Amino acid sequence: MFQNLFFTVFLAYTMMLFAIAWLTSRKANSESYFTGNNRSPWPVVAYGMVGASLSGVTFISIPGWVGGTQFTYLMVVFGYLVGYVVITYFLLPIYYKLKLISIYSYLEKRFGYYSYKTGASFFLLSRTIGASFRMFLVINVLQLFIFDGWNIPFWATTLLFVILITLYTFKAGIKTIVWTDMLQTTFMLASLIVTIFVISDDLKISVSQLIHRAGDAGYTRIFDFDWRSDRFYLKQFFSGMFITIVMTGLDQDMMQKNLTCRSLKDAQKNMISLGFVLIPVNMLFLLLGASLYVYATDFGIVLPKLSDELFPMLAMNHLGPVLAVVFLIGLIAAAYSSADGAITALTTSFIIDILGKKTNSVEGNFVEKKIRYRIHFFISSLIISTIVLFREINDQAVISRLFTIAGYTYGPLLGLFAFGIFTKKVVYDKYVPVVAVVAPLLTYMISANSELLFNGYKFGFELLIVNGLLTFIGLYIVRKK
Repeated sequence: MFQNLFFTVFLAYTMMLFAIAWLTSRKANSESYFTGNNRSPWPVVAYGMVGASLSGVTFISIPGWVGGTQFTYLMVVFGYLVGYVVITYFLLPIYYKLKLISIYSYLEKRFGYYSYKTGASFFLLSRTIGASFRMFLVINVLQLFIFDGWNIPFWATTLLFVILITLYTFKAGIKTIVWTDMLQTTFMLASLIVTIFVISDDLKISVSQLIHRAGDAGYTRIFDFDWRSDRFYLKQFFSGMFITIVMTGLDQDMMQKNLTCRSLKDAQKNMISLGFVLIPVNMLFLLLGASLYVYATDFGIVLPKLSDELFPMLAMNHLGPVLAVVFLIGLIAAAYSSADGAITALTTSFIIDILGKKTNSVEGNFVEKKIRYRIHFFISSLIISTIVLFREINDQAVISRLFTIAGYTYGPLLGLFAFGIFTKKVVYDKYVPVVAVVAPLLTYMISANSELLFNGYKFGFELLIVNGLLTFIGLYIVRKK
C-alpha cells in the first residue's frame, strides 16, 4: 500500500514540474536555455537558489552529522555569508561587465586558450562526479522504498529519473529551472519544518522545549576550540567562506541562475539575500538532526551504523505514514533541484567552452538548437552511466573518496580566478594545465601526512584553500617576467 502511495507522490510531484516546464518553455529559444532571456525576477532566483544549494546530501547528511559534530557545522554556514559578499562585489561585476554566459570564458580573456579549457574541464569533471554522487544517494532511497518492491533494477530507476529531468529541461533550460527551483525550495523547507513539529508532537513537548532538550543533551555546541581538530571553529569559518566562493561563485550551475537576472544590481540583491537566508535554513537542518537523536534516545531506537541512514530510517519506519510521505517529497525535491541545474550547466559549459559554439548567432540558431539537444542528451547519458557505475562499485568508502577527489578539482579554479582578479601578471598559458594538475596532487600528499608534518593537525574543508594557494603559487612561477 505504501509503495503505491510513494509512487503516486513521486508521479504527482513530477507532473507539477512538467506543468511549470510547459508554461516556461512556450516561445523558448537558445537564449532562453542559456540566459533565461535575462528576465528572471531576483526574488524568485534567490528563493529558488536556497533549494539548489541544499542537495540530497544536505537533506540526508547534515541531520546525521549532529550526533558526532553537534552544531559546529554552523561556523561553516557563517563563513558562507562572507563568501556571498565576496561573490557579490568581486565576481558578479566581472561576469556582468564581460556579458558572460559561461563564466569560464573569463579565463580565456585573462590568460588564454589553455587556461580557459583547463578551467572548463575541471568544472565538467567536478560537476559530473558531484551531481552523480548526490543523485546516487537519493535514487538509492527511492529504489529501496518504491522500485525494489516491483523488482525494477537500479539502472532502470536511474534511467527513468534522469530521463524525466532531461525532458522537462531540454527545451527552455535555465528559464525553466529558475521557476522549478522555487517549487522545490518550498517543498524541501516544508518537509523540514513539518518533521520537526511531528517529532515534538510525538514527544509531547513544544518546539522550544525540544530545543532545550537538544541543548541539555549537548547537541547544540557550536564552537570547537581544539586547533588540531578538523572542526576547529576558525577552520570551519574560513572553509565555509572559500567553499561558497568556489562552489557558488566559480560554479557554472549556480552562476548561470544569477546571470539570468535583469541587471547586476538584481543579481547582487539575490546573492546577499541568499547568504542571509541560508543561516536560518541550515539551523533548521541542525535542529532537525538534534530532534532525531533526542527522539531515538527517548524511544530506545538503535541508531544505524551510518549517520546518513538516521533520517530515512526514522521517517520511514517510526514517525508514521504522513511523515514518510513528507520525507519522500522533500527528498525528491532535493534530488530534482540538484540534478536539473547540473545537467543544464554541464550542457552549457560543454557547448560554449569545449565545442566553442557561439550562442548568440542569429543565422546559426537552428544549428545551435540541434547541437544543444544532442549535447543535453549526451550529458544526461553520462550522468546515468556514472550513477550506475557507483552502484556497481557498491563501496560507500570508495564512492565518498571519488566525491572528495571531485572536490579537489575546485582548488585550481580558485587559484586561477584569484590570480586573474588580484594580479595583473600574464602567465605562460601552455603551462597552466600542468599547474592545475600538480596543485591537487600536492594538496593530497599534504593532507595524507598532515598529522605527521604539523604536530597532529588534521585538515578538513580548508584543503580547498591550500589547493587554491598552491595553484596561485604555481601560476606565479610560470608568469611572464
